[in-house]
Amino acid sequence: MTLIRFRTLALMTLVAATGCAQKPPPGPPPSGVIQSDVVTASATVKKIDQKTREVTLAMPDGSTKMIHAGPEVRNLAQVKVGDTVTVSYLGELAFKVMRPGSGATPGVTIAQDAVRAEPGQQPGAAGARVVTITTTIKAIDKKAGTVTLAGLEGGEDAVVQARDPANLDRVMVGDTVEITMTEAVGIAVSKP
Repeated sequence: MTLIRFRTLALMTLVAATGCAQKPPPGPPPSGVIQSDVVTASATVKKIDQKTREVTLAMPDGSTKMIHAGPEVRNLAQVKVGDTVTVSYLGELAFKVMRPGSGATPGVTIAQDAVRAEPGQQPGAAGARVVTITTTIKAIDKKAGTVTLAGLEGGEDAVVQARDPANLDRVMVGDTVEITMTEAVGIAVSKP
């Protein structure tokens, strides 16, 4: 190998090692809750027909609402006029950015579960569903304040506006993004 070829190869190697490899930004990658909502509403049982399973509820605004308690509602016989029916809802959207090599695999996962009152207890039920989307950052446009997320399973890429443009200094192309949507609902009947 001639000295010129050796120097050229050494220079190319130096450029590749220092200029082409992307260094992770300083500090931890961003994560956080984008939106979180908790809503609770209560109504009072005004009338109940055990044969037709129709329950009339007195709403807080003075109106009434009739609902049909399907066969999946256990222990309807425990419900009496004057009982309070409370429904609670939680919805949350969160994100977490991870560096390449974290082991996260692009795709969608869904986990869900539900429970209901045991026979003889006050009627009640709860259910939750967690959907997690894992993708990678394909491009970052700091001027526009956006990142492009890779489409999943042949789908289109998504351009997402950064809520906090400062976070764009903490991410890089190739980072994995995990977006998690959580929803939970609970229904309980209580005595006055």
